[in-house]
Amino acid sequence: MEKLLIDGKTKALYDLGNGQYKLFFKDDMTGEDGVFDPGANQVGLTVAGAGAAGLGLSVYFFDKLKAAGFATHFLGADINARTMTIIPTTTFGKGLEVICRYRAMGSFLRRYGSLVVEDTPLPALVEMTIKSDSSADPLITQDSLEALGVLLPGEYVQLVELTKNICQFIRNVLAEKNLELCDIKLEFGKDNDGNIILMDELSAGNMRVRKNGKTVLPLELAELVL
Repeated sequence: MEKLLIDGKTKALYDLGNGQYKLFFKDDMTGEDGVFDPGANQVGLTVAGAGAAGLGLSVYFFDKLKAAGFATHFLGADINARTMTIIPTTTFGKGLEVICRYRAMGSFLRRYGSLVVEDTPLPALVEMTIKSDSSADPLITQDSLEALGVLLPGEYVQLVELTKNICQFIRNVLAEKNLELCDIKLEFGKDNDGNIILMDELSAGNMRVRKNGKTVLPLELAELVL
């Protein structure tokens, strides 16, 4: 019998009772005042079809990553039911987000706007933030992650390398469709054997993509990619 474990902003996580978990993709999207923002910490709007579109994109990318040899939590999906079947994963601490940036946009620009202009190219710059809505997902350093026991020595470097490889792969896939990946947020965890694997989703809800210099909206991205 399935059991609700986490009822999040855009997804709900269930324990299926058979050694597998299930993610349900909601039509809720992060943002503010009705405007979509993948970096926001609250639900800003609800769009019919957003859940199915996010799930469809996630399945598309997880399938390609699996074929390329990357380890993920993905097992299967039911697009009509808006559910993804996954293997259980243990998060780093209470949740760690890893962002790879190819352009100065969003929160990066808000933090460092006195040092950089919008759209400045970035060299696959990797940042890590602690998942905490109340603290606005603060940045955290390698030393702090290790001192707090969130990461073991060596895991920070492993996560950075893995992030760059995965994001470059996704960037190349999008480039084949004349789409530019500007930044993307990933989440990792450990499987039952202690291996680091990619988890959560891979959709317009956690990436900024442009086409011909214009930002692509979530439902539009699904139409362009799928």
